Amino acid sequence: MAESEVDLESEQYEKHREAGAILAQVREETAERVEVGASHLEVAEWAEDRIRELGGQPAFPVNISVDEEAAHATPSIDDETTFGEEMINLDIGVHVDGWLADTAVTVDLSGNPELAEASEQALEAALDIIEPGIETSEIGAEIEDVIDGYGYNPVVNLTGHGLGHWEQHTSPNIPNRAVSQGTTLEVGDVVAIEPFATDGGGKVTEGASEEIFSLEREGTIRNRQARQALEQITDEFRTLPFATRWLETDRPEMALRRLKRNDIVHSYPVLKEDDGSLVSQKEHTLIITDDGCEVTTER
Repeated sequence: MAESEVDLESEQYEKHREAGAILAQVREETAERVEVGASHLEVAEWAEDRIRELGGQPAFPVNISVDEEAAHATPSIDDETTFGEEMINLDIGVHVDGWLADTAVTVDLSGNPELAEASEQALEAALDIIEPGIETSEIGAEIEDVIDGYGYNPVVNLTGHGLGHWEQHTSPNIPNRAVSQGTTLEVGDVVAIEPFATDGGGKVTEGASEEIFSLEREGTIRNRQARQALEQITDEFRTLPFATRWLETDRPEMALRRLKRNDIVHSYPVLKEDDGSLVSQKEHTLIITDDGCEVTTER
């Protein structure tokens, strides 16, 4: 899209900014609640409620990923897990009328501050070079270079991404390593850049746990609980991810199993590094502007 065709003051971008401002505040307030002995479920629900209080809606369930977990971990309905001396990644999203912001921060309770710093500095370096016309491959190379400089590995099969209307992940993918070909960023693009650094091998795999789902397609189903769940999903969440604990029907786990078996919803299994590894993450959402970028999730 040519520069002259983009109105960065339009309602769409103002709602992206509003979502980002809410999210920046919630990220900081939530991070302060992460301490040894605190409840995962209470922290997640506090953050999601705070988003609503401030005028937004959660764009996806609060992710609380611990140690080797990198993404897609959120508390279950009656979760009793508490924080220990661990590396905690908080990944939080907000939308305003479907226009999104996405951010993440590592709270290190494990005594490995340099690993947390590696992903943070990789993001800062990436933001410094962003301007219209840059290739996403250049961003990936910058991220990898910084993380390598700390003696760690980027997680190569997780990427940054575009943010669409009611869509959490759209093109372009923004790699966390050097790649041979990339996509050109243009004025008006809204993207999330999220370096992951690890002391493991740098590649995540799917674990057994799944608490996050999203709508795959419209459909009909006879089971009452599954039908009630589907009505809530299509009315409230649309195509955005949601948590099992958000569903108001009886026996939500069973309802989701039926919907998944009928290919109406799909799941997001927890993504993990090798056991014993640690993963850190830092993420901001930004709008590409004429002279660089505007970070919507900074305070």
